[in-house]
Amino acid sequence: MALWNRDEDTSLPKGDRGAGSLNNYKYDLIPSNGRVTLRLANSNPHQDEIAKVFESGGEGIETAISRRSPEDERTDAPLVIRLFAGGRVTGVVGTVPRGLEAVVDEALSRLEKRGVKARIPAKVVKTRDGLRVDLLMGQTR
Repeated sequence: MALWNRDEDTSLPKGDRGAGSLNNYKYDLIPSNGRVTLRLANSNPHQDEIAKVFESGGEGIETAISRRSPEDERTDAPLVIRLFAGGRVTGVVGTVPRGLEAVVDEALSRLEKRGVKARIPAKVVKTRDGLRVDLLMGQTR
């Protein structure tokens, strides 16, 4: 299975390239355990929006992701992430790191098939590079 290497992606600063690995998922893109996370990329431009969520306590945060259109798929557009927090949808808080879009799409499909809301749990974490959003992929198993 391929390993996504954030150091190969030089389009973003090193501390803002996100983090995740396909090695954390089984063949059918199910997280291998409940602790698997995926850190969003391109969060630097959205620090104000992330800070609002962080300051509100950050409990019960979930993604608010719209499905990619066929046009987005054709042009390989980034998968942008918004959060559902405090009863409202935030602005964009980051993007899924390149190469890991299928993992998020599969998680959303899995949730829909179960008949639950297609929202991935998330948390805001403070790092030396600023605030970042981690998707709690292991909770979608």
